[in-house]
Amino acid sequence: MEQGFIGSLGLIIIAGAAFALLGRFAKVPTIVLYIFAGLFLGPVTGLVDVTDALHLIAEIGIALLLFLVGLELSFSRIRDVGKVAVAAGLGQVVFTAVGGLAVCWLLGFGWMESVFLAIALTFSSTVVVVKLLDQKGDLNSLYGRIAVGIFLVQDIVVIFALTLLAGLGGGEEVTVASVFHGIGFAFGGMCLLLVGVLVASRYLLPKPFAWAARSPQMLFIWSLCWCFLVVLGAEVLNLSLEIGAFLAGISLAQLPYSGDLQRRIHPLMNFFIAIFFVTLGIQMDLGGGDWGRAIMLSLFVLIGNPLIFMFIITRMKYSQRTAFQTSVTVAQISEFSFIFAAMGVTTGLIGSDILSLVALVGLVTISVSAYMILYSDPLYRFMNRWGILRIFGGVEEEATPELPLGEAPVIIVGMNAMGRQLARRLCAVGERVIAIDTDPHKLKELPCETMLGDVESSAVLEAAELPRARLLISALQIEDTNNFLAHRCKSMGVPACIHAFDLGLIPDLLDLDVQYLLTPKVDALRQQLRELENAGLIQGK
Repeated sequence: MEQGFIGSLGLIIIAGAAFALLGRFAKVPTIVLYIFAGLFLGPVTGLVDVTDALHLIAEIGIALLLFLVGLELSFSRIRDVGKVAVAAGLGQVVFTAVGGLAVCWLLGFGWMESVFLAIALTFSSTVVVVKLLDQKGDLNSLYGRIAVGIFLVQDIVVIFALTLLAGLGGGEEVTVASVFHGIGFAFGGMCLLLVGVLVASRYLLPKPFAWAARSPQMLFIWSLCWCFLVVLGAEVLNLSLEIGAFLAGISLAQLPYSGDLQRRIHPLMNFFIAIFFVTLGIQMDLGGGDWGRAIMLSLFVLIGNPLIFMFIITRMKYSQRTAFQTSVTVAQISEFSFIFAAMGVTTGLIGSDILSLVALVGLVTISVSAYMILYSDPLYRFMNRWGILRIFGGVEEEATPELPLGEAPVIIVGMNAMGRQLARRLCAVGERVIAIDTDPHKLKELPCETMLGDVESSAVLEAAELPRARLLISALQIEDTNNFLAHRCKSMGVPACIHAFDLGLIPDLLDLDVQYLLTPKVDALRQQLRELENAGLIQGK
């Protein structure tokens, strides 16, 4: 039994990696590729059967995904979502749910199946869209920021949908009284758990997590520990593990270490989520004869969702281009749609055929919308040339300029005495500075942007905007890390200024094409800053 499990898990990982590699050339989202890998292992070849152990691993992936989504929902970000994101996000959820319910009813589904399918059609994929916008370089554009705000609103709606499902599941006989009792109990339990984790976030977690943050590995383990403690609390209240993981993430999102936690948990979540989508593909039935209804529902998502957004966003005085490019980002269903349908199967409210149908709709919509997003500019020009978008109105193009990227930063790594002094002096002369350290205490009271994290992580350097930085300065006294940073700067064409704390290190740093060296044993800090100013890398007073 154990040998069979290890063999099945190995085949899942190999197939997922192989399909992901092949799909990179066609720019297909990894979620779609993982489902194709599952189709290959299951319906096509029959190499793998889904066991209880594989189901357990998939559930862990779902919990980590919801935990990561919760980590992104700090109250400050929710406040900054903006009027358009709230209006468009909530408006789309309402219209798509109502429209989807009507379409499902017309297609001959029962009322419970129609409810599940309608809710599954309302969510758009944050994971897919953010990756595609980042790949396209439009994540900081006006429409990119609106889209991300909309997904944050949808993520909040997800927790209510999962709570509703928790209220519907668990009853042996579905009656009006039992449904209202179950929903009331579920929302009461969720509110109790939410209050508990927020109180803990305010009064219990800051001090122990501040101590744990001095060690990145300890912070990572403690965050997972807190996640599964809240999941256990959710089980005590008869709530799903997804709700517990989501609320655990929200509680940690209010701490100053949430950004570092997101970067550390993301690779672990990717592994378990890959298992989930491959096992989903293994369980799909391609010969069920439901392709006709799958295509109809896919067309509803691919056409209906963008039409709804075009109408809402143009009514809020945005241009046709901004409204159109935002609209195409929501023309797919989400990973949460699969999770929601899978939970419905687990609770016995729907059959596995509905889960397979949702997966088919996901395959079609995610694949098509990926190309719609990547080629939204020529698609907009084509539709605008034929006057198709005029029916929606919208202001003139010049009225909604794109939000500019922030000024190219100077990145300073290592907040020892030298690093902190450099950060303060560069801020004083008007530079945009991003200070990075693994110790949150060293980042306190600095007059610049700060980031907690290990610079040997590619995600940290990416979040710090290294590819477009004006200069990277390392004040660290760690030879291997300094060499690593010098190598990364060389590969990206970013000027580097590295702390040569031992004069014997200079030849190796010069071999790595480091342009500037911090040598406090030889030169004064004031003189070194003057050299950087003369080189045009920083501004003078």
